[in-house]
Amino acid sequence: MSETVGDFIIQRLQAWGVRRIYGYPGDGINGVFGAINRAQTEAKKHNKNEGDSPVNPIEFVQVRHEEMAAFMASAHAKFTGELGVCIATSGPGASHLITGLYDGRLDHMPVLAIVGQQARAALGGHYQQELDLVSMFKDVAGAFIEQASVPAQVRHLVDRAVRTALAERKVTAIVLPNDLQDLPYEAPARKHGTLHSGVGYRAPRLVPWPADLQQAADLLNAGRKVAILVGAGALNATDEVIAVAEKLGAGVAKALLGKAVLPDDLPWVTGSIGLLGTKPSYDLMNECDTLLMIGSGFPYAEFLPKEGAARGVQIDIKADMLSLRYPMEVNLVGDSAETLRALLPLLEEKPHRSWRRRIERWTADWWETLDQRAHVPGNDAVNPQRTVWELSKRIPSNALVTSDSGSVANWYARDLQVQRGMMCSLSGGLASMGAAVPYAIAAKFAWPERPVIALVGDGAMQMNNMAELITVSKYWRGWADPRWICMVLNNQDLNQVTWEQRAMEGDPKFEASQDIPSVPYYRFAEMIGLKGIYVDDAEQMGAAWDDALASNRPVVIEVKADPEIAPLPPHITLAQAKAFASTLAKGDPDEGNVIVETARQVLGAVLPGHRGR
Repeated sequence: MSETVGDFIIQRLQAWGVRRIYGYPGDGINGVFGAINRAQTEAKKHNKNEGDSPVNPIEFVQVRHEEMAAFMASAHAKFTGELGVCIATSGPGASHLITGLYDGRLDHMPVLAIVGQQARAALGGHYQQELDLVSMFKDVAGAFIEQASVPAQVRHLVDRAVRTALAERKVTAIVLPNDLQDLPYEAPARKHGTLHSGVGYRAPRLVPWPADLQQAADLLNAGRKVAILVGAGALNATDEVIAVAEKLGAGVAKALLGKAVLPDDLPWVTGSIGLLGTKPSYDLMNECDTLLMIGSGFPYAEFLPKEGAARGVQIDIKADMLSLRYPMEVNLVGDSAETLRALLPLLEEKPHRSWRRRIERWTADWWETLDQRAHVPGNDAVNPQRTVWELSKRIPSNALVTSDSGSVANWYARDLQVQRGMMCSLSGGLASMGAAVPYAIAAKFAWPERPVIALVGDGAMQMNNMAELITVSKYWRGWADPRWICMVLNNQDLNQVTWEQRAMEGDPKFEASQDIPSVPYYRFAEMIGLKGIYVDDAEQMGAAWDDALASNRPVVIEVKADPEIAPLPPHITLAQAKAFASTLAKGDPDEGNVIVETARQVLGAVLPGHRGR
């Protein structure tokens, strides 16, 4: 049988280094799926012959829903630095990818989507499952989106889509009519109107000009109270960030996507920043006179220094992210690690360390505060802070952790103490619900020898995460380390939005929109061959983690969580306190339980006669 267009595409992706594709089949993309199958069959035959070097074909991972495939492709890119690839059929298969692709786009991840389309002769005829896919993908994959028309075209479409995604750290897409996929592949002719592309891309060494580095150093050397904010762009610059922070006597706050940049046992690491952040990070930004931002697009201006209160230097590999969140005096386009290494010799050791000592006191006090908050008893349920606090005592140093959006992200951001060597991520710019489990699945495929833990709320679990436990059930026996753990906080409430209604809007909880049914998640896990653990006593939380981390199969821990532990900002404003208080006057359905000790601690920061922490 002659090589088809589908065969060529799979071979070309393999030449680019693609080893795994996440997706779901359908008749609009069957020609490519047939090619994946043939490649795997040929590899098995080849590998049976003694003396032959083994061939590793592209692995296909079947998900329960195309949106999850796109989330997995985005997560693969985050946890490996490689291209993430997802595939879907025409019509609804392609449209289902969109949300997960936006996750990749907003977090600057290299992702390629391959989607089917109806036969070329039918296009424009209002045919079944015919959508204008090029137009539909134009925003999310605007860096490169093309539909193939003839066999000789697919070579440069694959090459440009992959190279653009890797070089620009963006989402790209290729649309393949189903009749084209089964045609014999034809190389482009050597004539006018054809292209002859090639494989290969290596990221350049990107470092600012010496004069710009010196200008940045002069500014940082002049500062007396230096604050550093790191994001995902600094994940490969841990040693460099530590060296710069030590020389400048600086404190370092971490955006959520940069949570794993630095371990939390460093006394000058103030933890997360923003609505889900910490009090020392808030104080660090409000009292600094100099800000160094490294690889971060942290969006919330109210948690950065007041404009004009601090001088600024920013390092980012993407020029369009520079001086976007705060007006910087010096903007450096460059790789974070390379730029910091070039900057370090120009920095002067700070002779006075009073600023650093203040930061360390703030941070030590904050960890004590979190310990106290985690041990506040819940109301006939587990304090959700306790779940992550107990995990931090036990988590392996090589673990990968994912978090969903919602109130669970507060406890992930504040209470999870990261160790050096851990990897962590979540849906950042998009902040989508339903990403934690597909992220954790992709993390496990990328690093099958390492333990993976997903932290999920019951809203996200019911939305789309629960079905993907079936994907775990299908594949886990092939993982070198079977430890894959999903903790579900079951509070029967869309909790983050409930608290936003109270604290931001001054409205009582709207039960019709916020209450969700209770589901026995741990029993569902047991039904599909996983291990289930149920916890309704906070004193048993540590033992539950011990049990899960020792398990010989994936585990779902269901926690009966108290919804009335407030996931409020680290420093609540007086306006928010008044709005929150007004919810009680309006008759919040849970007003009898809502002012628990944690809420009092946070509200005490702005109420007369109280010392807020």
